[in-house]
Amino acid sequence: MAKLNLLPQRIPQGAADAIGRTVGGLGITPNMISLAGLIGNAIAGFLVTREMLVAAGIVFLVFSALDFVDGAVARATNTASPYGAVFDAVLDRWGEALVLAGIAWYFGDRGEYVQAGVTYAALFGSIAVSYMRARAEVNGLEMREGLFRRQERVVLIGLGLLFNALTVVIWLLAVLANLTALQRFWLIGRGLRAMDSR
Repeated sequence: MAKLNLLPQRIPQGAADAIGRTVGGLGITPNMISLAGLIGNAIAGFLVTREMLVAAGIVFLVFSALDFVDGAVARATNTASPYGAVFDAVLDRWGEALVLAGIAWYFGDRGEYVQAGVTYAALFGSIAVSYMRARAEVNGLEMREGLFRRQERVVLIGLGLLFNALTVVIWLLAVLANLTALQRFWLIGRGLRAMDSR
């Protein structure tokens, strides 16, 4: 499958190993880091509803960055497991959904109902992107490709919060996330047809 990724999936291996050993040496488990990420994103979503956008952006970016750390700790401490991967993925989806729900609330509270509706479209797209990956993996396909994966969505939302540009960002997110879901749907179809033809 063609690689069409804007941002890297992981931090460089040497840095990841160093972070993993350091954090793991403190007795912090990968699941604890994943849970901290969810709590931070929930706080960011709440801050959005209070119209504290810059603070929300900082909190969202900082706690979303923990997604790079939990995997590094799991590998460094040899505690990676299928359950941990599922736990991390589910909490990542919840965290992103809570921030987008906060943004929808923010727009609705300001009477900007079109933007609120577009935010729900962005939420659907972000969930669909992750669902496509899950369905691909169930069918034996690796699916890390995608123009607008979680990394790109996090950066875009964070910038929108920091620079008070949520209207532009949410439209971009709604379009690009749903296009990425369609891209993955096409890649899955191509991959499954290739498997059937063997």
